[in-house]
Amino acid sequence: MHSIQSSPWYCTSNEADIPTPALLLFRERIEVNIESMVKMAGDPERLWPHVKTHKLGPIVEAQIRHGITRFKCATIPEAEMTAQAGASEVLLAMQPVGPAVERLITLQQRFPRTQFSTIVDAIGPVERLGAAAHAAGIDLPVFLDLDCGMGRTGIAPGDAAAELYQLMHKTPGLRAAGFHAYDGHIHEPDLSARTHQCAAAFEPVLKLRDRLRGVGSDVPRLIAGGSPTFAIHAAHPDRDLSPGTFALWDFGYGDKFPDLPFEPAAILLCRVVSKPAAGRLCLDLGHKAVASENPHPRVRLMELPDAMAVTHSEEHMVVETTRAAEFQIGDCLHGIPRHVCPTVALYNEAWDVEAGRANETWPILARGRRITI
Repeated sequence: MHSIQSSPWYCTSNEADIPTPALLLFRERIEVNIESMVKMAGDPERLWPHVKTHKLGPIVEAQIRHGITRFKCATIPEAEMTAQAGASEVLLAMQPVGPAVERLITLQQRFPRTQFSTIVDAIGPVERLGAAAHAAGIDLPVFLDLDCGMGRTGIAPGDAAAELYQLMHKTPGLRAAGFHAYDGHIHEPDLSARTHQCAAAFEPVLKLRDRLRGVGSDVPRLIAGGSPTFAIHAAHPDRDLSPGTFALWDFGYGDKFPDLPFEPAAILLCRVVSKPAAGRLCLDLGHKAVASENPHPRVRLMELPDAMAVTHSEEHMVVETTRAAEFQIGDCLHGIPRHVCPTVALYNEAWDVEAGRANETWPILARGRRITI
């Protein structure tokens, strides 16, 4: 068997007992990442960390211990999980349509200690949300979703956006809570260029806010950005912040944004299941165990920095490496995913690793389409 001479951070003392493929989350590193996020924000009250990366109550609870009370999510199950973990405020950053409208109202009724809110970018959703909230006797905060260049959701800052925000103010059952502007299209590695792109993207957003305030419309909050532009927005005290990937990090963001201080906290534990040819290893790390929407390398194997993927299928990954002869069938390997968010969603549970040992599993309830609502 291949033996590890030292004990790198990504190894666990009891990995021989862990079925693979497995998702390992290193608690100490998660804590360091949370501490770094809070320090960069300057005040935990500014933070709405996105839960879509980890989808886990224990990580929400860890953030709450650091003074964070507000969170952002993408789905109803993520919102429910976050409320169960004790969040004071939860923003559903996906405009509710169809049954999601009533599900959101039910969440507010079921969890009265949590203030839920959501985003809107069109008249129809404003009217439907307002009618449902008013009928339920609920005052639902809503944020105007602004398209600052990504072209995915949101309304462009301008006359139509100003009129829609005024409608939000006037609609019974709703409370206009401010703006939501996600700049997920900004992935420039160079910090100076990224800062310039961010400023250009938010110039019309800030002009719209000034315009509305100038006519007496309250715009209490601007929730801005994600992880790549987190530090840039943090320098502006008039903005709230919603990074997500920071909690677990991955090598995709780590390689592209070395200016950000976060470190990988998620490891994929896998095993050699076959040695199909000289210089090749077959691992139990198929499409169902690591996010596969990106080109290879989809995982960075810590023991095999030269590994090149040859084939990748549902349950198998065949890699080519000059070190193949050093490993036997059954040996463990450890990998950092390129994109951790959809990787986590592939697992029913994650192993909580503390002090070098995997102690328990955390069920990833919010990966599904429904918890109870």
